[in-house]
Amino acid sequence: MTTYKIIAATGCPTGIAHTYMAQEALEQAAKEAGVTIKVETHGQIGIENELTPAEIQEADAVIIAADKDVQSERFAGKRVIDVSVSKGIKEAPQLITDALAGKGHVLGGVEQPEASSKNINGGGMGHKIYKDLMNGVSHMLPFVVGGGVLTAISFLWGIYSADPKSVQYNEIAALLKEIGGISMNLMVPILSAYIAESIAKRPGLITGFVGGMIAYSGGAGFLGGIVSGFLGGYIIVLLSELFKKLPKELDGLKAIFLYPVLGVLLVGVSMHFITIPMTSINEGMMHFLAGFQNSSPIVLGLIVGCMCAFDMGGPVNKAAYVTGTALLAQGNNYFMAGVSAACIAPPLITGVAVILFKKYFNRDDRNAGLVNIILGSTHITEGAIPFAAKDPIRVLPVMMIGSSIAAILTYMLKVQVPAPHGGFLVLPVVTGKIAWVGAILIGSIVGGILLGLVQKYKTEKAKKD
Repeated sequence: MTTYKIIAATGCPTGIAHTYMAQEALEQAAKEAGVTIKVETHGQIGIENELTPAEIQEADAVIIAADKDVQSERFAGKRVIDVSVSKGIKEAPQLITDALAGKGHVLGGVEQPEASSKNINGGGMGHKIYKDLMNGVSHMLPFVVGGGVLTAISFLWGIYSADPKSVQYNEIAALLKEIGGISMNLMVPILSAYIAESIAKRPGLITGFVGGMIAYSGGAGFLGGIVSGFLGGYIIVLLSELFKKLPKELDGLKAIFLYPVLGVLLVGVSMHFITIPMTSINEGMMHFLAGFQNSSPIVLGLIVGCMCAFDMGGPVNKAAYVTGTALLAQGNNYFMAGVSAACIAPPLITGVAVILFKKYFNRDDRNAGLVNIILGSTHITEGAIPFAAKDPIRVLPVMMIGSSIAAILTYMLKVQVPAPHGGFLVLPVVTGKIAWVGAILIGSIVGGILLGLVQKYKTEKAKKD
């Protein structure tokens, strides 16, 4: 009897939680269905459990559950089911069923590797654009986190500890801030480069980097970096189409000469004209958001809280987070304080709920809730996803209420968080430590009580039925 073989690849923008949650869900679903599966993960530390050419060749079906580039061109000729990483978590049994039923699409071969950005993914153009964007974000985040934390640590010697003219000046602090600043300044070029790389593979890196540097130096910020990334990637795709009829012997010349020279020229000239309006848009958006901090912290906190808890690590959450990191790079430490509070709250809400309403949760949920206290404390929002996935209509509003309360109180108390990640681990560099922790705990307790009451209602209703 021949065993049906399924292979899969998972990846999320941050590469911290969703990637491995999707892996676990797919492996469990395959086990229950009685089929073998090997899941390759594209996490923050790189590719793990890598699929070999032989395993790809022997596979009967491929599942891609990712919001970033997982080198899908390797699966040309195979039947592929391509979905978001969140579906890999929530709908794993259905994906296995679909794979066994022969659903999906046969991935077409691509003559030019550099032109592999053609719409070969089954998730449609919208999903393709999102994956390209998140590929940039996933590569950008380590630079932001590393640089942001080092910059934040430099403030331990004083806000002006890097200024030689200040009495607070300290050589170690100045060095840390310099290193952190270099890492943070790479944010826009890296974002742009890896958006382009996702679209056009390696040739896209050069156009993306150059376009990103022009966006950064011109003040267009991360919005300019997004524009330059897509522009640089699709310029390479256009060039690959124009040069398709050149003799095969000139492939090396295309990669080392034609793409870099013409690509850099075209993206550079284009960005020269785009940067000015993009800079105005970027500055306008930043001033608009920053203005909310003082004029209406309640409205800002409500917006940020709902965004962060709506999909807990998904695109809406990432939009708030990336905006916070961009403002952080410009010296605004207030906005990120609310974003961090709103991201920390959802997993803590589940922890509070399972502690206060223990008898209404099963053993697995109780264990997950307690683990989430640790995850939440380190700014890993995704731990709350299994709770939300079971009853999104009731649970998501509860999460958004708790996160909004935490964010609103954070803005009202004017807390500053100079580090983009780390949760309570960065407390030493937080301005308004007690206020920040208090804001998060209040939001988490209110959310936890509401979640517990929802679970109590469901349990008692199930008993009556």
